[in-house]
Amino acid sequence: MIVMENVEKIYRMGEVDVAALQGVSLRVDKGEFVSIMGPSGSGKSTLMNIIGCLDVPTAGSYALDSIAVGGLNDNQLAEIRNKKIGFVFQTFNLLARETAIHNVELPVVYSDMPEKKRRELAQQMLEAVGLAHRAKHKPTEMSGGERQRVAIARALVNSPSILLADEPTGNLDSRTGEEIMEIVRKLSDDGITVILVTHESHIAAYSHRIIHLRDGLIEREDEI
Repeated sequence: MIVMENVEKIYRMGEVDVAALQGVSLRVDKGEFVSIMGPSGSGKSTLMNIIGCLDVPTAGSYALDSIAVGGLNDNQLAEIRNKKIGFVFQTFNLLARETAIHNVELPVVYSDMPEKKRRELAQQMLEAVGLAHRAKHKPTEMSGGERQRVAIARALVNSPSILLADEPTGNLDSRTGEEIMEIVRKLSDDGITVILVTHESHIAAYSHRIIHLRDGLIEREDEI
């Protein structure tokens, strides 16, 4: 599903070039659950942004479902993100004034889907994460774990084939973090490809494989 060959990413910072990735080659199969770990500045976020089609490589190649991502324009990248990728972030990124069900249906608001169908789908996604009873509550009325569940439901509403999770348990206590990871693991068991960025070893242990980055390179990979 994901094939990277010698991917480099160089950012221009004033008069200095900064190499965030320095020749990363990576393959992730359909349905695999992979964690990415590494110290600050190792290239984790850059790698995640390229995988998520939020950025493109400076050099090297990246193919997602046999589509060469490097040559796509912004509209084509956006189309891939909307159809194939769901995002979950550490800070939830929910609209505080909207209910849970409205937050979940946001990714399909501008699609051709009828409003009734859209609402039913959002309700199904909330049911999938155990929050059907909180559909009319706003994020300010929810715990951190509930807000992250809403964020996961929102990420799933487009039926993505890939879920990208960037420190999804970073703002949660240990018990709630484990509950979230059980949901993520079940999604992987159901066939969704999951790529997770984390700095916590016990969170990475939920995955099938851990990729360790350092200085923009893959230092090693651990099978679990």
